[in-house]
Amino acid sequence: MVEERSARAASPGSVGSFRLLGVPIRLHFTFILLLIFLVVVGLGSNQSPLNYSLFILAIIVSVLLHELGHAFISSLYGIRTLEIVMFPIGGVARLARPAKPQEEFWIALTGPIINMAIAGSIVGVFLSQHKSVDVFAFEHPNEANLLDRIVLANLILAGFNLLPAFPMDGGRMFRAILSSIRSEYEATRIATWSGRMLAIGMGLYGFIYMPALAFVAFFIYLGAANEGAASRGRSLTQGIPVRAAMVSEYRSLPHGSTIRDAANLLLATSQQDFPVMHGDQVLGLLGRNALLRGMASEGPDGYVSSYMDREFTSVAPDKDLAEVLPQMAHAGACTLVMEDGRLLGLLTSENLSQFLLLRSVGLQPVGE
Repeated sequence: MVEERSARAASPGSVGSFRLLGVPIRLHFTFILLLIFLVVVGLGSNQSPLNYSLFILAIIVSVLLHELGHAFISSLYGIRTLEIVMFPIGGVARLARPAKPQEEFWIALTGPIINMAIAGSIVGVFLSQHKSVDVFAFEHPNEANLLDRIVLANLILAGFNLLPAFPMDGGRMFRAILSSIRSEYEATRIATWSGRMLAIGMGLYGFIYMPALAFVAFFIYLGAANEGAASRGRSLTQGIPVRAAMVSEYRSLPHGSTIRDAANLLLATSQQDFPVMHGDQVLGLLGRNALLRGMASEGPDGYVSSYMDREFTSVAPDKDLAEVLPQMAHAGACTLVMEDGRLLGLLTSENLSQFLLLRSVGLQPVGE
């Protein structure tokens, strides 16, 4: 599966990471819980620990190859993959920018093709040995049918991801096709509706017959709802410059300010992020969490320069707001609006939410 996100922010809830072919691979905490659950299940199975471990490892590798397939095709279109996050329902490749409909179709299709290629390569080996795949291998798992189960698992992954509903790859392909006759927002609305309906159906079935399926349905519904909200945000901000939603009246801190000075300013205003200035030059950005860390570490007499973010993000005032939206997706996000090195304002997630609210009810903010 693929998704767009900020170029700097890691996914909330990720607890570990490593790099594979230059792409950060992060593990969501729910994926860790799933692994623990699988270990417990494995202890009570009739399989040998080695056989069970090899099967689980093969599935994880298959999912990673699926996501790396997305990353490879994305790179051909000039789209950088920021990270791959492992969730209980599979991996999610997060892209630096939204893909165009034609790009999205081929990026999404690549993942299932990888899984079918894995299954097909094993089937090819079987055919060369005049052997067929045991389609009932999951009912009686053992050392002899390990490869059969890997084939079946990859076919299930491919089939599941090809369902025409968000957040699966099939949902993205469905949206890409719909985008040729509908607007991006309408195409997304239809595809995410399919995802929510699929999740509700899976959830109802899971509650009655298979509790684990209800767990998967929850993530599908959440993914579809998040994509729908993101698409709604893009439709409300398309063609609108950043300056229309920025905070133009703000307070800043001189470079020599102490933690006490920043704390007093935090209490005196509703602002939570403060540019740290040396004259007209921006040296860094001090957020509330960094301020609290400084207070805990050095106390009120410490200097803000030790805790400010020197690698702050900035954006031009005339840039399309829809292009900046992904990096503002997480709560507490703050981007400086700058032109020719001069600070013009702040773009915060809170102010952007208020801007979107006004737009959604038909009001045109003054800055537009």
